[in-house]
Amino acid sequence: QAQFVESGGGLVQPGGSLRLSCTASGFTIDYHGVGWFRQAPGKEREEVSCITAGDDTTYYADSVECRFTTSRDAAKKTVYLQMTSLQPDDTGVYYCNAAPVAVSAWWGQGTQVIVSS
Repeated sequence: QAQFVESGGGLVQPGGSLRLSCTASGFTIDYHGVGWFRQAPGKEREEVSCITAGDDTTYYADSVECRFTTSRDAAKKTVYLQMTSLQPDDTGVYYCNAAPVAVSAWWGQGTQVIVSS
């Protein structure tokens, strides 16, 4: 049973930046595709980014394109989500999971991001 762990969230002012980290047990995060998801208050969870297995190609939702960057440090077995120019609409709980298909049993606790002045 794999388990993902997210960290790095916090309170940030509009226009600010945060870097989220994703690690996993029972899952070779340095070799497989990983997605970043977020769930805003009162909304369903949505995928905002993913990094593919093999060549580390990255994909982004339109709402975060050019502001968020996903990367992988294989040596540290960590996937990052660098978020810049944060806006109040980016507020939510951020999760990581396998990609292209997330596994429901593998969701972690997520990390809370609040963008507010």
